[in-house]
Amino acid sequence: MANHISAKKRIRRNSRMEIVNKVRKNRVRSFIKKVELAILKEDKKLAQIALIEAQPEMHRSVTKGIFKKNTISRKLSRLSARIKKIA
Repeated sequence: MANHISAKKRIRRNSRMEIVNKVRKNRVRSFIKKVELAILKEDKKLAQIALIEAQPEMHRSVTKGIFKKNTISRKLSRLSARIKKIA
């Protein structure tokens, strides 16, 4: 257990931020899921709209430190490639 006041404060802060980060991560996953569902329905227009809505949220998660830059870049690239394959 922490003995220093600053260490105790850090533990409290970390527990609060853990909750915030989980919410942010789940929000990004929800946006990704909307795009994937549109892809499964093979609705290209809906998938493109969902991807456009998801991109800012995904990039915001990178700036907040939730995901790494390359992870989000890879996910966006793969989603857009799957959308392009829809006839």
